[in-house]
This record gives sequence, C-alpha cells and structure tokens, in this order.
Amino acid sequence: MRDTLAAPPVRTQAPLHHLTGPASLDRSLVERLLEAAAVFETADGTSRDRLPGRLLATLFYEPSTRTRFSFEAAMLRLGGQVLSAESAGQASSAAKGESLEDTIRVVSEYADAIVLRHPELGAAERAATVARVPVINAGDGAGHHPTQALLDLYTIKKELGRLDHLRIGLVGDLRHGRTARSLATLLARYPGNELVLVSPPALRLGDDVRGSIEAHAIRETSDLAAAVSDLDVLYQTRIQAERFATAEEATRYHGIYVISPEVMRRLPEHAIVMHPLPRVGEIDPQVDADPRAAYFRQARNGLWVRMAVLDWAMAR
Repeated sequence: MRDTLAAPPVRTQAPLHHLTGPASLDRSLVERLLEAAAVFETADGTSRDRLPGRLLATLFYEPSTRTRFSFEAAMLRLGGQVLSAESAGQASSAAKGESLEDTIRVVSEYADAIVLRHPELGAAERAATVARVPVINAGDGAGHHPTQALLDLYTIKKELGRLDHLRIGLVGDLRHGRTARSLATLLARYPGNELVLVSPPALRLGDDVRGSIEAHAIRETSDLAAAVSDLDVLYQTRIQAERFATAEEATRYHGIYVISPEVMRRLPEHAIVMHPLPRVGEIDPQVDADPRAAYFRQARNGLWVRMAVLDWAMAR
C-alpha cells in the first residue's frame, strides 16, 4: 500500500526569471521587452489569453500609485488575477516581526510571481534567493527600480525614435533616486549617449552606479539653467525626503530645481521632459500644456511595459 504522506518526487525547475535590478537586463532582453510592450500597446488590452489562471502577488511596503496600479492592471489585462498587500509593513505579518525572507517563502506558495517594493536596499535580491517564483523589484530603497527604467526607455524611443546618440539630463536627487540610478545604468549601454548629471554636490550619483557608466560620456553640474540648452531628454526627479536622516536636511533641497516656463524656453524644441512622478513642486503646472511634457504619457507607458515584463517572467 502506498504511503500517502510520502514526499512527492523531486521535479527539476527551469531557472526563474527574476528582475531585481539592471544587472538582470542585458541589451537583448531590454530590446525584447520593449518590442513586446509595443505589441501590447497596439493590442490595447486585448491580451487576456496570455496569463489565464495565473496569480500575481503585489507586496508593497512603501506607498505607490503608478507602479502598483499599473502592475495590477497589467496582470488583469493579461487574463490573470492579483493578490495585493498595500502598506505591507503594517498590514501583513511583518508587523508581528516576520522576516522578509519568511514572507516571501509563504507568498511563493500562493502566487505565480511576486512584485515587491521595500524600503531596504537589496531587499529584492534577498527575496529572490528564497522565492520559488519570479520576483520583480518595484523599488528597493535607494537601490533600483528596473521596470521604471524600462518604461523610461520605451518612452524615449517612442518620443524620439532612438535610444542612442542622445544627451540626457538627469536632474535632482541622484543620490537617493532609484529611478535615475536604474535609467543611467541602462542608458549607458547604448552607444553615443551623454549623461548630464544635474544635482547639488551632496546629492550626486553614487559611486556604485558611476562605476558602471564611467566609460561613457558624463558631464556633471549643479546649474540646471546652463545644462538644458542642448538636451534631448530632461529627466526631472523629486527630492527623496523619506531617504534623508532628518526632515530638516531634506527641506534644504526642496525647490532647488524647478522646471518652469523659463526653463522650457531654454530647452530645444525637439526635446522631451520626463518625470517618474509623483512631482512635488519640481515642475510648474504651466508646463503640462507644452507638447514636450511627456511625463503623463510616460506613466501610461508603464502599463504596456509591465505587461511585457509579467508575460516574460511568468511564461511557462
């Protein structure tokens, strides 16, 4: 008689498609995901046969609007379903002291993929080491935000027609801004690009990212007005107040760079303005009417890109 409590036979598992940072994205995969996003945009939501019966868990330990909603909308448009934990630090067993690793182990038993946002640098990598399903990094502290970088690339390509031989200004809190850190890393893989890093000295891009792009053209300045006149892309970011040791320290930098109508008059006519949002005073609302203001189009592009990422990560 067969012992019904005996362990089932061990099955070999194909490598998981984790997306924890720019290191997970080689050039060929980036191109594949951007092409898939374009297909999904053309289909305009008629892709419900891609992931039927699959379940996505979104674990957000930090606030989110665009990233969480676009991932969840993407999963629903692909025919799947969503388990969502907003404010997971307070609304999950993390509030009882459960480790991130144990939470991931458990959620891996319920879902087919996990989208994780966490305040700790390296949290996504930690999660991926114990997960039995793909882990997608939706932001790990001041680390990286790879799907934001992908949608930024998609936006630039849609708006300007190429991803190479561009002059891109990254503006604001480059020390803590994970979106700018990830985007700089990916842009440096394309030939002929020049990165113009605009920030106060204390908020400059970290050496870890700088080391990965140092072979490429970099110009560094603290003067926004002087930098904008020859840009193709002006990528504004907010001051990451939640990453500073004190609120007083963060307050010193609020309003240091603002894209105003005057700045827009200096920006070339062919250029675009991007922002990962939310904006907190860094872009004058008068700029919204300018056709070069691409940030809301950029936000919409997140849906198609995240459909492509989920389809890739969860493909059988």
